[in-house]
Amino acid sequence: MCYDDNARPPVPDGADGQAQGEDLVLTAADGNRFAAYFARPAAPTGAQVIIYPDVRGLHQFYKELALRFADIGIAAIALDYFGRTAGLTARDDSFEFWPHVQQLKLENFFLDVRAALDYLRSHASAEGATFPVGFCMGGSLTILSGSDRSFGFAGLIAFYAGLSRPIAGNGTALEHADQLVYPLLGLFGGADQGIPVSQVHELEEKLRQRGLEHQIHIYEGAPHSFFDRRYSEYAEACADAWQRVRDFIAAHSHSR
Repeated sequence: MCYDDNARPPVPDGADGQAQGEDLVLTAADGNRFAAYFARPAAPTGAQVIIYPDVRGLHQFYKELALRFADIGIAAIALDYFGRTAGLTARDDSFEFWPHVQQLKLENFFLDVRAALDYLRSHASAEGATFPVGFCMGGSLTILSGSDRSFGFAGLIAFYAGLSRPIAGNGTALEHADQLVYPLLGLFGGADQGIPVSQVHELEEKLRQRGLEHQIHIYEGAPHSFFDRRYSEYAEACADAWQRVRDFIAAHSHSR
C-alpha cells in the first residue's frame, strides 16, 4: 500500500487555496460506473492532469492531490480502478484492495481513462495539454497508457512507478517502456526497497534507445511514498518534485 488514511500530499509553493472539488460517478463505454473526483482551479492555466492512484484506488490522498494541482491553476481529475469488482464502496484503510487489483484488466482501465478524459475535457479545457500523473501502481499504469496515441497526452508523469511487476494482465512497465510515444518525467526514491535503482537505470536506457524525451530523477535516501507532507525529512525532495512536475507541465503545455 502506498499511502494510508493519514497521508497528505505536500502543498506546492504559491497554492492559492481557492480550488473547488467534487465527487463524481462516471460511466465508461461498457457501462461501468466508477468513482472519480474533479478539482477546478479558480485561475486556470489551461493545463490539466488525470491522476492514477496507488493500489487502493481513489482515496483521500488523491482527492487532496487533485485540489493541490487546482490550487496552482491545473485542473485535475482522479479516478478509481475498481468499479467493476468493488462498486462505489469506500477506499479507506479497511478496503481489501488486492483481490480487485488481481482482476484489473488494462482494456477496462483504458475505458475508464477515456470516460475521465471526456469529463475533464468537457468541464475544464477541450484543447488543454493533458498529463496522466500516477503513483506506484498508478505510475506503472502511466507508462502502460503512454503507448496509446489516441489519448492525446502532452506528457507522462510517474512517481515511483513499479517497473518489474506485471500490471493489469499486460506485462510490466519495463517491458512497455520502449513503446512510449509521449515524453516522460519519472521520479523515484533512491532507498525504495521495491524499485531497485538498477531498474530505474534500465528504464532510462530503454528510453534512450527509443529516442524518447525523458527526465528521470532519483532522490537519494528517499523511500517509496516519500511525497507526503507528514515527513519533514523529505520536505526538500517533495518541494523539488513539485517544481519538476510544474516545469515539465509548463514546458510541454507551451510546446503544443
